[in-house]
Amino acid sequence: MSVRTRTSAALTAGVLTALLVAGCGQDDDPSVATPSAPATSAAPPSAATTAPASASPTPSASTPAVDREIIVKIVKRRVDPPTGRITVDKGKLVRITVTSDVSDELHVHGYDLGARLPAGTPGSVEFRADKTGLFEVETHETELVLFQLVVR
Repeated sequence: MSVRTRTSAALTAGVLTALLVAGCGQDDDPSVATPSAPATSAAPPSAATTAPASASPTPSASTPAVDREIIVKIVKRRVDPPTGRITVDKGKLVRITVTSDVSDELHVHGYDLGARLPAGTPGSVEFRADKTGLFEVETHETELVLFQLVVR
């Protein structure tokens, strides 16, 4: 690889990193924690909740076991289950799956994770909840707060 190619690749990586760190610009809220390390592999099941949410204790054969699966549906700008707080223990593997009736993008603040949400097709993010704090989970286009994730 030439010096010019390496320099160009490094510059591109730096710009992409800066864009990802900048996120959507709504992480100025002091109740939202800072970005964390990348997601890691599965761990044994168990988790706590303080708001209604769907949970699936049996993972599919094609995906690793998660400690907590949170499933949200959006129809006509209504969030189901209704917006609230969901608590998980620090260190647990979390999967958030969202299905929306319109195309959108899922975003987990503080962890800087996102997923495309094609209309009618589930989109998921999976990560290790390794930072304590309160993190908003929202959609970008429709600007809906789906829930607040509390990691303790």
